[in-house]
Amino acid sequence: MTPTEPTTRLLDLLSERHDQIRRISERAWNEQHDIYISNSEWYVLARIYKTKPTIAEVTRNVHISRQAIHKLIKNLKTKELVTVTDHPTSRKDKCIELTELGVRCYEQNEALKAELEQKIADSLGDAAFRQLKMLLKADWNL
Repeated sequence: MTPTEPTTRLLDLLSERHDQIRRISERAWNEQHDIYISNSEWYVLARIYKTKPTIAEVTRNVHISRQAIHKLIKNLKTKELVTVTDHPTSRKDKCIELTELGVRCYEQNEALKAELEQKIADSLGDAAFRQLKMLLKADWNL
């Protein structure tokens, strides 16, 4: 396969499409808001939405290094999207939760993603879109 030849490998196709959708989603957010939020930061925000996990729990659930999580959380705190508080029963643990601004940003971004998802559904057709979602949700026995 030459560099100009389109790929037909599933993993490459999935990766390319994921990258394209993330860029479109990020651009849609940045065009409408003053707060820049990276894809990694969105990933963390999604994991703590409507919960109050410890930082250690977030680290275990997001598959990002502990150091990177701490940096992301520091950035989110600077943007006033999260608060970090002492754990009520453990002196060594800290809890993280979204601020009111964090909740608003998260919910607004979810609405933008729903619009993008609807554009994809309109482009593919409802039946193909439902089938795509079903295939992606399926157990691939990996």
